[in-house]
Amino acid sequence: MRLLIKNGIIITENDNRDIINGNVLIEDNIIKYIGKEIPEHDDEIDAKNKIVMPGLINTHTHIAMSGFKGILDDIILDDFLKKTSELDSKRTDDGIYNSSLLGMYEMINSGTTSFLDLYYSEDIIEKAAKKTGIRSFLAWATLDEEYTTQKGNPVKNAENFIKKDHIDLVKPLIGIQGIYVSSDENYYKVKEISEKYNVMVHTHLSETRKEVYDFVKIHGERPVEHLNSINFLSDRLIAAHCVWVTLNEIKMLSNSNTRVSWNAVSNAKLASGGIAPIPEMINNNVNVSLGTDSSGSNNSLNMFEEMKFSLLSINNDRWSADTLKSQKILDMATRDAGIALKEKIGIIRENYYADIIIVDANKFNMIPYNNKNVVNNIVFSANPENVEYVIINGKILKNKYKINNKIDFMELDYM
Repeated sequence: MRLLIKNGIIITENDNRDIINGNVLIEDNIIKYIGKEIPEHDDEIDAKNKIVMPGLINTHTHIAMSGFKGILDDIILDDFLKKTSELDSKRTDDGIYNSSLLGMYEMINSGTTSFLDLYYSEDIIEKAAKKTGIRSFLAWATLDEEYTTQKGNPVKNAENFIKKDHIDLVKPLIGIQGIYVSSDENYYKVKEISEKYNVMVHTHLSETRKEVYDFVKIHGERPVEHLNSINFLSDRLIAAHCVWVTLNEIKMLSNSNTRVSWNAVSNAKLASGGIAPIPEMINNNVNVSLGTDSSGSNNSLNMFEEMKFSLLSINNDRWSADTLKSQKILDMATRDAGIALKEKIGIIRENYYADIIIVDANKFNMIPYNNKNVVNNIVFSANPENVEYVIINGKILKNKYKINNKIDFMELDYM
């Protein structure tokens, strides 16, 4: 099957950040051509007055918590964590599956084509991924047994999940909940499994001041410093948050090629305090991508909102409206995330996977638009209602604003 997307404004996100007026040819699940020519094709989408761009990539979620919207609000962080733990301990397989479906369809509807998840029961979450068709990177969370609500040993659970056969659009990872519930022994086991099966690692790291200073009181060093001392930092690791890190720690992240997922909306909602030192990370060549975190700590999986808020929060914090610019934020949500995940996604480039969204620029909130302001409009003005088509792995999952879904989500149990 050869699908042609024609007449669009193409935000390629390639190395030159070229913006092209032209056509994109998809053959099966691969991008085969970008340019002015009209290659032979079987079907076509007319993208006149539309923006053709890479699908958004969300690099930190707990997708099975999508049914927790509205029940973890207006409470301080300690109470949030306590209530979340209580909810997790009572969850059913159906609740995890239904919540995952809900979150995946929300992401597809809003132009997200890939996501990185951290949770237990990723085998159930994979079943939802198979139904929806979204590209999924699923990290089974581990922690010391004394803290877990999982049945069985978390590390063995994660290893068993990794060893399974997986559908084409799912990549298994191993995760760690965080340094506050994980001993060095657990970190060593996770590293061993990561290397044995050649899978990446996802974790929370230095999210709150309390997390950092509680650790310092016991160990005499900060979390990133400690992970560096036990040789855990590496290019296999994607660490979510990293709000409370020093310049010295940033250099450790950089030297090890550890990647960071920035979750600005979630951090603000939980009032974690402080703003992640993203400019310093960028200046030290740390790969930074964007994540929403869960629907409990964000209430939304909207990556357009994440881009805009992230940019505004940093620039306001640094008292300069050009500290970070629109192009860099869009990079974080697309190409930088693809690089972090070591996958051929996030760029409209020949031989990359056909994960593409088409955004209607002929809407009140996007006019006027042209090749010079189109990136700014995506970051500052666009929202999920502008997403007309979503293509994942060459398949159209949102077609003329409609998702092929017959589920009555109001009738489902999410716990």
